[in-house]
Amino acid sequence: MSEKTFEQMLNESFKTIHTGEAVEGIVIDVKPEEAILNIGYKSDGVLTRSEYTNDSSVNLTEVLNVGDKLDVKVLKTNDGDGQVVLSYKRLAADRGNKRIEEAYNNKEVLSAEVTQVLSGGLSVVVDEVRVFIPASLVSDTYERDLNKYLGQTIEFVITEYNPHRRRYIGDRKQLLVAQRAEMQKKLFENIHVDDIVEGTVKNITDFGAFIDLGGADGLLHISEMSWGRVENPKKVFKVGEKLRVLIKDIQGTKIALSLKFPESNPWAGAAEKYAVGTVVTGKVARMTDFGAFVELEPGIDALLHVSQIAREHIEKPSDVLKTGQEVTAKIVDFNEDNNKISLSIKQMLIEQERARRAEERARENADVVNFDIEAAIAAQKDDEE
Repeated sequence: MSEKTFEQMLNESFKTIHTGEAVEGIVIDVKPEEAILNIGYKSDGVLTRSEYTNDSSVNLTEVLNVGDKLDVKVLKTNDGDGQVVLSYKRLAADRGNKRIEEAYNNKEVLSAEVTQVLSGGLSVVVDEVRVFIPASLVSDTYERDLNKYLGQTIEFVITEYNPHRRRYIGDRKQLLVAQRAEMQKKLFENIHVDDIVEGTVKNITDFGAFIDLGGADGLLHISEMSWGRVENPKKVFKVGEKLRVLIKDIQGTKIALSLKFPESNPWAGAAEKYAVGTVVTGKVARMTDFGAFVELEPGIDALLHVSQIAREHIEKPSDVLKTGQEVTAKIVDFNEDNNKISLSIKQMLIEQERARRAEERARENADVVNFDIEAAIAAQKDDEE
């Protein structure tokens, strides 16, 4: 038997490797753009920055140290210069691909940081595999600006898995929808009409504001925002503002809210304070073609009909009145069931005129009586003389 040469024995002491194989290496030298690894083979392996990460700004000396152990994938057993070409990111991607496949099959909820905000959605990375979440699947509500998600860790499920096209689609929306449904169920189990709850202003429109109660939105209609009149909800509330609201009504999944708390109702006791016949003073709050609404106090408006503004005929209230003008009128009707008060300047003026005439007649009668008495006294004196 022939003796083995030293070179043969040396080669046999090294393990055999194959292209595509995963091996463990130890960093023996590192530079900004590449690292050299001892992989237990007759030749060392070279790991370039581009095969370590997709981030071209990474300096390998800042992320790797001599002595570090890495699992890498063999791309070539000989690059032409006798070195083995290695890849860290591809092995990580292979493992990530397996991880995503399992998550897809098991409908597992994954968690990852948003690394990019794209025109059509978000990009996250799971074990070196990029997953795309379309804008329509990011939230259960319309999102105008996705930039707020950059750097955030979000949860999602994989709804499309196609490794051949490297197409991995994530869905965050369905998790939020399911979560909201569960919250909604709990909310409706615990709320009742006349309850006072806390919510957050979610959206504001011309006719009201939608309040997030934690599982469902309630509508705070403009007419329920105050005992007084609110012209523009957007000038009163802000999105994100916390509010304590009264549950006025529940119809299925629709919740009507109110800020008209009973204890602050200005109409309580108003029937006595604003009894028919009382003369009151208030400011013109707004005008219509049929009359002017006069604010007697915050939350209580009274109607001054166009026919009751003056004794003479006028076409419309704005011909003689201005918004903010102070007016004095008589209460001619109080509807307690509908919280409505009717005023009349005309009636007040007519009654004032009647009172003035009655006073004049009384003075005239008094003057006549005084004259007769004086004449009688004078006549008596003449008779005595």
